Amino acid sequence: MRGRRSRRVVLCDPHRAVIAGPSPLRGQVVESPDIRAGMGMLLAALAAQGDSVIHNIGQIERGYERIDERLRGLGAQIERQEDSRAGG
Repeated sequence: MRGRRSRRVVLCDPHRAVIAGPSPLRGQVVESPDIRAGMGMLLAALAAQGDSVIHNIGQIERGYERIDERLRGLGAQIERQEDSRAGG
């Protein structure tokens, strides 16, 4: 059994949880399953150390038009790239 790390999870309601722990966020490659989760992933990616890639951003764009431009206007380091998985 691995060593237990100190963290706290508070279930606010069936749709929200607050997680506090000692581990910093690190950039990852993720896929947005829907609007809300995608925005959560985007905000986590902005706070993470290193680069993150979020696929299926159409889910995010459905609810947050021009979110990349808006966040860039606030000082975020964010860029849009063509999906290399699309085969062309």
